[in-house]
Amino acid sequence: MSTNSGLITSNAGLSLWQDKILPALLITLFSGILLFFTGFAETPALHNAAHDGRHSAGFPCH
Repeated sequence: MSTNSGLITSNAGLSLWQDKILPALLITLFSGILLFFTGFAETPALHNAAHDGRHSAGFPCH
């Protein structure tokens, strides 16, 4: 029997964090920031794109 089984479990948890959870959190954060800033943009084209995106995603805004 090998005594490294605890080490493998530990690395598997870290791998899950780096491979799945961290990218999902970063994408969610970036898309939320992008939607927020385009929604309050002074340029009408950017604002209208964010507005249409909110409606297509099912979020009423007015």
